[in-house]
Amino acid sequence: MAENELIYDGKEKKVYSTSDPDVVRIYYNDIATAYGGIKQAALKDKGICNNRISSIVFRTLTEHGISNHFIRRISDREQLCRRIEIIPLQIIVRNRLAGTTARMLGVENGTRISNVVFELRYNCDELMDPMINEHHAVALGLLTYEELKSVMDVAAKTNEVLKELFHSASIELVDFKMEVGRASDGCLIVSDEISPDNCRLWDEKTGEVLDKDRFRHDMSDVCASYREVMERLIKVSEQ
Repeated sequence: MAENELIYDGKEKKVYSTSDPDVVRIYYNDIATAYGGIKQAALKDKGICNNRISSIVFRTLTEHGISNHFIRRISDREQLCRRIEIIPLQIIVRNRLAGTTARMLGVENGTRISNVVFELRYNCDELMDPMINEHHAVALGLLTYEELKSVMDVAAKTNEVLKELFHSASIELVDFKMEVGRASDGCLIVSDEISPDNCRLWDEKTGEVLDKDRFRHDMSDVCASYREVMERLIKVSEQ
């Protein structure tokens, strides 16, 4: 594959080849989407914020021994990452019950819980990312049972690391979506991005929403909230 060839043209990110077949360049743009792409808009500097936030998050995971695709950030909107084979599986980790799960269970949004809830979703736009269980995942050939156990262990560890990271910035990690991919050596590693686009992040003192829900629910200051998360993480990560 030639250098700078477009590999993936997504709504919110583009992925390009590099001179190294095992390395890709990811470009973050300013498009925000919701409800399976039905709602879309350009949000100024969203890509800059998500690139920086995700870079800090993945660097923190690396420091805690959690394998992931991130190599380094190379510009305001770009980062180099390990090339992976995409596994169409989302692991949702919930420290509170919010969003679709709260509605499904008929409880108040943000309900506190005594345990951590893990959900699996089949990453398929045409089917609206349906919730599945581990047996469905194996039946679909996504992962083996052994691999699933390993991935869930990584999700649990990632949750603990990220809760502490965001807490240091006075932000509560309500929930997040984690994806994994298979690297060239066959290992499953955390991939995609971890940012306000796929996390619920609430200010610990005020409960203010600092994530994509502001866009979903037509709240004001979406860009300002993303920048607030970025600036807080920069401050604590550079200490």
